[in-house]
Amino acid sequence: MNFLPLLLQLVGGAIGGNAAGAVAKDSSLGTVGNTIAGALGGGLGMQVLGALIPALGGMAGNGSMDIGSILSGLVGGGVTGGIVQLIVGLIRRRMA
Repeated sequence: MNFLPLLLQLVGGAIGGNAAGAVAKDSSLGTVGNTIAGALGGGLGMQVLGALIPALGGMAGNGSMDIGSILSGLVGGGVTGGIVQLIVGLIRRRMA
């Protein structure tokens, strides 16, 4: 099993989570919280999307590692990581 696509999605998610936390200060979880929420969202989000939408299977890591797969893993992980960080941050803010 090739873990590089998952690693790229985790890194992209962590970056996306921190970017979302920086843009939406009211939903920020702090640097560590943004990183964890983003990484989980990036890794798990892309795996779930790849299973639900077969056309995204290349982004979920089908084994081929060309520049398109690398960029789609980073960007897709960043987007899903940012979305998850925003959702978790808003839920946390509503509960406080």
